[in-house]
Amino acid sequence: MAYSDFDLKRVKQELGVILTEKQNVFSAIKSIDISFTLTDILAENIPLARAINTEKARSELIIANILVEVRKILKHKVSLFSGSENNLLL
Repeated sequence: MAYSDFDLKRVKQELGVILTEKQNVFSAIKSIDISFTLTDILAENIPLARAINTEKARSELIIANILVEVRKILKHKVSLFSGSENNLLL
């Protein structure tokens, strides 16, 4: 079954997932500065993504750039799988 066929309600029902929400989960993590490159990219892209106002625009123009920055900060120890279907074998 394709990942896109699931929503949170169905995951909870069919897989027995229990959500536990906690406040301030990342409060102990030290903040870091982002690169000037990302700052410039976001300054250009955020107004455009907001004007287009679609999930795809936000993903491509904002989120993808932030994830690439995270990858750089983590010295390429993580990867990205954009546009790949993650099919679950159930």
